[in-house]
Amino acid sequence: MSPTDAPLLQVTGLEKSFGDNRVLEGVDLSVRRGDVLVLIGPSGSGKTTVLRCLNGLETPDAGVVAFDGGPVVDFSAPKVSKADRTALRDRSAMVFQHHNLFPHLTVLQNVTEGPIQAHGVPKADAIARAETLLARVGLAEKRDAYPSELSGGQQQRVGIVRALALQPQLLLFDEPTSALDPELVGEVLTVLRELANEGWTMVIVTHELGFAREVADEVLFFDEGVIVERGAPADLLRAPKKERTRRFLNRLLHPLDGPDPTGTSELPE
Repeated sequence: MSPTDAPLLQVTGLEKSFGDNRVLEGVDLSVRRGDVLVLIGPSGSGKTTVLRCLNGLETPDAGVVAFDGGPVVDFSAPKVSKADRTALRDRSAMVFQHHNLFPHLTVLQNVTEGPIQAHGVPKADAIARAETLLARVGLAEKRDAYPSELSGGQQQRVGIVRALALQPQLLLFDEPTSALDPELVGEVLTVLRELANEGWTMVIVTHELGFAREVADEVLFFDEGVIVERGAPADLLRAPKKERTRRFLNRLLHPLDGPDPTGTSELPE
C-alpha cells in the first residue's frame, strides 16, 4: 500500500469500560478518505462510545487511534496527554443526537464560536464561511435566530453546519435523525447525502437502513462492544452471514412482529 492509499483513520484494539461495564472490546476499524462508514447495532452496543473516543471526548482504556499524517495516539501508554486528545478533536467534528446548540447564542454565533475560539479564525472569515454554509443548507434567513426559534430539523442542520465550519477531515454523526419527528428526518438525510456525494469522510451511527444502504461504503454491526459483522451494505443489510445480525435487522424492520425464531424474515432489497 502506498502512502496515498493509506486510510485516513486506522483504529486498532480499542477498549473502553465504565466501571465494571465493558463497553468496547478490541474494536478495529479503518476509514478511507471520502468513504462513509455506517455503524449499526442495538442501544448500548458501543457505537456512540466509538465516536466519542475518535473525537477525544472519551479516553479509551487501550488501543491506537491513528490519522494518516498524525496524530497517532496510543491509549495503551501509561499516560495520554491533553494535547493528544486535542489533536484528535482537531481532526474531526461531531454532530450530536440532540443538537447541543448553545441556547443563548444565535445561529450565526453557534456556527462561528468554534472556528474563532478553538482555531483562531479571524471573525470576518468565520462569519463569511458560516453564511456560505447556512445558505447551502437553506438556513441563510435564520442566521440571527436563536435555537428555540427553530424546528428540530433546522437545529440539526445548524449542528451539521457548525461541524462543517471547523473544516474537519472526518465528520462523526451520532444518530443525527433519531430525536426528530418523522416528517423532519428527510431534510437532515438530504444534507448527509449531499455531503457523501461531495466526498466528505464520515462515520455515521444510524438506524436508517435505507439511508445506510444508499450512502455507506461499509457497514459495521456492533453488539456488546464488539464488531459482529462488517461488509458492503448490499451484502450485510440484505444477506447477513451472522445470526445475531439477522435478528437485529429483522427486529428493526418489523418492530411489532415479535422475535423471528427462524431468522428467515425478508430483509431489504
